[in-house]
Amino acid sequence: MRPDFWVHGVDSATARDRARGCFLAGALGDALGAAVEFLTLPQIQSVYGPAGIQALDRAYGVLGAITDDTQMTLFTAEGLIRAHVRFTLKGICHPPSVVAYAYQRWLHTQGEQAHPNALELGKGWLLSQGELHHRRAPGATCLSALRDWTPGQERACNDSKGCGTVMRSAPFGFFEEPMVLAGECSDITHGHIEARAASMAFAHMIHEVLGTYDLAQACLSGAASIDSSTRTFALLRKAYDLANGDVSPVQAIPQLGEGWVAEEALAIGAYCAIKADGDLLDGLRMAVNHSGDSDSTGSICGNLMGAAFGMKIVPEDWLEQLELREVIDQVAVDMVDVQVSDAESFEERYPGA
Repeated sequence: MRPDFWVHGVDSATARDRARGCFLAGALGDALGAAVEFLTLPQIQSVYGPAGIQALDRAYGVLGAITDDTQMTLFTAEGLIRAHVRFTLKGICHPPSVVAYAYQRWLHTQGEQAHPNALELGKGWLLSQGELHHRRAPGATCLSALRDWTPGQERACNDSKGCGTVMRSAPFGFFEEPMVLAGECSDITHGHIEARAASMAFAHMIHEVLGTYDLAQACLSGAASIDSSTRTFALLRKAYDLANGDVSPVQAIPQLGEGWVAEEALAIGAYCAIKADGDLLDGLRMAVNHSGDSDSTGSICGNLMGAAFGMKIVPEDWLEQLELREVIDQVAVDMVDVQVSDAESFEERYPGA
C-alpha cells in the first residue's frame, strides 16, 4: 500500500479528479464523434450546419452513445487494476498478459468467442455491465488480432498501425512505467512500430500532464520520448507548431491526416487539446469536425484535456446525456484508489487470479 498517489507528487484526491476528467472527457469526445465518424466534413456540415456538430446526438440509436474507443479504454484500465491487485496480493504479475485477458473479455462483449481463460479467471464487475455488450464499429485489426491471440504471444502477427492502439492507451499514464506498459500492450493487437510509438507517446503525455496543465509541453515531451525517425515524432512536432500558429483548425487538421492510423489520431487529438486552451467543448468540437476518425480523435483530445484540468472543465449537462457515465466514473476512481488503498478490497470486483 502506498502512502499517497505517487505521480509527480500529486495527492490522491487530485489524481482521482484528473482520472475522472480523463475518462469522462474522453468518453464525451468519443460520443460527440460517434454520430459523424463515417462522414466527411462537407457531409457533417450539410447535416449540422457550417460549424459542424456542436452537441451530443444519437448514434447507434442512443443519445450520447460511446463506442469501442471508450469500451477498450475501460478494459485497459480493468486489466491494469487486476494486474495491480495480483502483484500486491501474490507478489508476481506480468501486466501485459493480464491486460491481454482484459481485451479478451472486451472481445466477448462484441459477441465474439473469447479465450476461455479470460472468462474462467474471474469474470469481474466490468464484464457484468450489460450496456458494454454492444458492438459499436470495433476496429477490424483489434477483432482479428484478438481472435487469433494465444496466451504467451508477445506481438500480433500483423503490420497494422490503426488507431485502435492509441485510442485505448490513456490509462497507462496513471501507472508506473507508462511507456513500457503502453508499448507492450499495443503489441497485443498491432504489429507496426508507429502503433507502438503513438501509444507510448500518448501514455507519456497523460503521465506528464498529471503534474501540470501544460498540454503544449506534454506534446513536445511526448515527441521527445520516442524515436525521432518515426512519423509519430514528426506529426507531434507539427501538431505543436500548428497549435501555436495562426492557421485555422479547418486548415490545420488535414495537415495532420484523418486519424484512421495511430500517429494521425494522436496528433489531431493533441493539436485540438492544445488549441482549445482549457475549453473542453471547443477542443472536442474541433477534434470531431473533420473528414476522418472523429470519435477516436475526439476521445484522445478529451483524455488529454481531462487529465490536465480535471473535472472542472467537464460540463454536467453533457455528462447527463453520456451513456455509461457511472461505470466510466467508477473505473476511473478505482484505477487511482487501488494504488493507494488495500488491494484486497478490490479483489471481488477485479479478481487478480
